[in-house]
Amino acid sequence: MNPDYFQKLEHALAPERIDAYRQDGANQPVTMARYLWNMALCESLYPTLQIAEVALRNSLHHALTNHFKSSEWYDQVTKLPKWQSDQIETAKQKLRTNRKPVTHGRIVAELSFGFWTGFFNKANLSNGLGFTLSGKAFPHAQKSNREVRNLNTKWKRVRDLRNRVFHHDRIIHWEDLDDQHRNILEVTKWISPELAELSKTLDRYTQTRQAGLKPWIEQLNR
Repeated sequence: MNPDYFQKLEHALAPERIDAYRQDGANQPVTMARYLWNMALCESLYPTLQIAEVALRNSLHHALTNHFKSSEWYDQVTKLPKWQSDQIETAKQKLRTNRKPVTHGRIVAELSFGFWTGFFNKANLSNGLGFTLSGKAFPHAQKSNREVRNLNTKWKRVRDLRNRVFHHDRIIHWEDLDDQHRNILEVTKWISPELAELSKTLDRYTQTRQAGLKPWIEQLNR
C-alpha cells in the first residue's frame, strides 16, 4: 500500500478510529485490512441482528396485546419503570409533532430495542411483567430457557453486540464473537424457527469470519 494513500484514508476515517487496529504495531496494510474486515463482519451481522430485533419487538407486542386485551397495551400497563413509560410518551409526542396518527403500529416501531429487552430486567422481574411475558413471547423455547434472568442475559448480549455493530465499533477482537453469533440465532429460534432459518439463509458471518484478513490485504495490494 502506498504510504500516502494510507495516510489519506486514515485522515478521512479519523486516526483515533484507525489506532484501535494497530495497537500491536501492525503495519499499514494489516491495519487497514483489519479495519475493512471489521466493517465486513459488522455488515455480515446486519440481517441476523435486524431479524432478531424485529422478532422480539413483534412477539412482545403480541404478548402484551393478549395480556391486556388491547393493542394499545401501553395505555393500560401501570407497572412499567419510569424510563420505559417516558419512552412511550416520547414516541407519542414525536408522532404528534410530525403530524402522524398515534397508532399502536407507529408507537411500537418508535420504541428502542433497549425498551423491549428491558422487559427482562430486574424492575420488570419484581413487578411480575417479565415473568408473564417470558411465558408468552418465546413459544419455541424450553421452559428452562424462558427463565427471566436467562432471557435478560441472552438479550443483553444481543443488544450490546447490536449497538457495537450499528455504531461501527471494533468487534474483531471479541474472543466469543462466534458464540455471540450463535446466541442471536438461538434466541430468534425461540420466537420463530422460520425466522431463524431465514436468518441463516441471509447470514454471511461464518464465511466472512473464516476468510480472515487475507482477502482484504490482497484487495489493498492490488
